[in-house]
Amino acid sequence: MPTSFQQPVTHEDGNLLLLTTTGARTGRPRTTTLGYVRHGGALLVVASNLGAPRHPGWYHNLLAHPVVGVEIGSRSFEALAVPAEGARREELFAHVVRAAPGCGDHQARTARPLPVVVLERAEPEGWEAPEEVRTLADKLLEVHTWLRGQLRQVRAEAEAHFASPGPAGAPGLGLQIRQRCLAFCQALEFHHVSEDGHLFPGIAQHHPHLADVFDRLADEHRTVARLQGELADLLADIAGADPRRFRGELAEMSAQLNAHLDYEEEVLLPLLAEVPWPPVAP
Repeated sequence: MPTSFQQPVTHEDGNLLLLTTTGARTGRPRTTTLGYVRHGGALLVVASNLGAPRHPGWYHNLLAHPVVGVEIGSRSFEALAVPAEGARREELFAHVVRAAPGCGDHQARTARPLPVVVLERAEPEGWEAPEEVRTLADKLLEVHTWLRGQLRQVRAEAEAHFASPGPAGAPGLGLQIRQRCLAFCQALEFHHVSEDGHLFPGIAQHHPHLADVFDRLADEHRTVARLQGELADLLADIAGADPRRFRGELAEMSAQLNAHLDYEEEVLLPLLAEVPWPPVAP
């Protein structure tokens, strides 16, 4: 794994973590050593770059790929990286400076506001992995349940955001929505690419009479991918995006995706119920 080590925050208490991001240009994992500060149940890291005029590379990476790997001591987990905005950023930065005064020195060296990144739980609220996954049907259902939970959380956060307009009227798309939605779209794309490349051809080989079924599933994947692309285009400019259009496209993707998952489970789960998971070595 390619590794670059930076320590943009000096923490007297030794609170350090390893943050693994996915390269915005390369798509390769990059691991950076960072100081962190706890705030309630969240972890905060600051893109100080030692007060340099530009943001560090790992910050650009997490904007492109919001799901990151975090390692603290012997514990490792995935997190959703969300830069704080507005008054919340000011509050969190003040909290960081109280715990790590060096961040204040770094801010004094540069005109750019140092981004404060909140590392949140990546799983949807209420998510608990099943205790036992014995078959490929169980695994597929686990992934679908996770995707449905992520989509519900994206929509819930969007509705809560739009229900609380600021002084200037209805809010635009915030980084919280952008990061959560982008992470969901990337996970969904990975799942569908894996199905198209491996799962569907493997099943179709043993069930040639289901050719029409797999044609329909592939067509539904293309429809969902088109909707994902439209959402991604909106998320590329959250300041200028039309919130009504975003909500409409998110609702359409939700309806299409849930119908697709229902159909996929109806036709595939019976076929996969006897296939062991993890796969048995030949």
